[in-house]
Amino acid sequence: MGWDAKLVNESFPWVERQIVHQPKQEGWQKALRDSLLDVGVSPFNGFTYDHIYGTKIGGTIFDRFGRRHTAAELLASANPQKITVLIRATVQKIVFDTSGKRPKAVGVIFKDENGNQHQAFLAGNPKSEVILSCGAIGTPQMLKLSGVGPKAELEKLNISVVLDNAHIGKGMADNPMNAVFVPSNRPVEQSLIETVGITKLGVYIEASSGFGESRDSIHCHHGIMSAEIGQLSTIPPKQRTPEAIQDYIRNKRTLPHEAFKGGFILEKIASPISTGELSLMNTNVDDNPSVSFNYFSHPLDLKRCVDGVRMAAKIVQSKHFLNYTQCDQKSVEAILNASVRANVNLVPKHTNDTKSLEQFCKDTVITIWHYHGGCHVGKVVSTEYKVLGIDRLRVVDGSTYDESPGTNPQGTVLMMGRYMGVKILRQRLGKAAGV
Repeated sequence: MGWDAKLVNESFPWVERQIVHQPKQEGWQKALRDSLLDVGVSPFNGFTYDHIYGTKIGGTIFDRFGRRHTAAELLASANPQKITVLIRATVQKIVFDTSGKRPKAVGVIFKDENGNQHQAFLAGNPKSEVILSCGAIGTPQMLKLSGVGPKAELEKLNISVVLDNAHIGKGMADNPMNAVFVPSNRPVEQSLIETVGITKLGVYIEASSGFGESRDSIHCHHGIMSAEIGQLSTIPPKQRTPEAIQDYIRNKRTLPHEAFKGGFILEKIASPISTGELSLMNTNVDDNPSVSFNYFSHPLDLKRCVDGVRMAAKIVQSKHFLNYTQCDQKSVEAILNASVRANVNLVPKHTNDTKSLEQFCKDTVITIWHYHGGCHVGKVVSTEYKVLGIDRLRVVDGSTYDESPGTNPQGTVLMMGRYMGVKILRQRLGKAAGV
């Protein structure tokens, strides 16, 4: 990625000091910690932000009072005299000047909350620039809608070509995740990912709990397992229709109540080799593009999932979880059968899901929204994140990653914002930047 290691290691703590906290561990996360150590994911590295093999407790953006802290709070470090933030302002496209030898970004067209269009133009300073941070799906889409992308695709939609680059939208990846259900005979507290097992198998083991404490909650929200907020990516693009979502909402009323009394052991592939691509469906920025990640198309990804599911099943059978949930030990087949029934993606299920771990992986895959790729370094942007072939335009987000860093990319993406902000200030102002 061409990163300056010293500045990276200064930028992480800058974020951590302001919005990251040490979680207060309850029973479910403690049971996972002890079970991971029992199945050999060692050593125990305690509470740390470092990404190292073994079992660890990671940071959280929830403080000890349960309040969530977001990237918006980092604006408290800004000079209010030198920053303007527009909320509910949605960019429609980037505006380019193509009269010179190379196209250059000169501004953006955006829409306000009432649907009225506005234009924002760069100042005359040659160092002024547009920075795209729309994420792995939004940034390739925005570039293409603005005329930067594969020429044939753009011309098909009558988009004027500013720059032909066949790599935009290619190499899209998502870390496939599969969940093994853990039943419980006692109320389980709600917890998100805190304990993490960083294995040498190429998978991460995590856990969540307490996402449905009543029959009513099943009908409205499944936390990170909810199809309404992302699981549509697990079926082919042409099947992702409003009717599919409505069918899902109707069907989930029949899901077993027991499926939401306990929690889930989650296994996620660390660095998937399988990739897909992003293409435009139309020229409407408000419509999602077509995205395929081709989960498990590479056999090594499937093998790692099988290894991860085996480990997750062992953890469910461990004495620590049995003692905590007050349940009798069940066979691996019974555990996986319950997991298939509790699964909330839209992939059709097969009768041999619990006999074939490969089929279980394919049928119960869900996303945890760690999408990345589409604007890779060396193909779309330079190591300074400047868009190749265009002046005054950068991309600073996860679309530039060829792998999703760490067990959760959030920390690295936040660090990257600070890192690039400091680099740009130093390049423009030198020592006068004061950072």
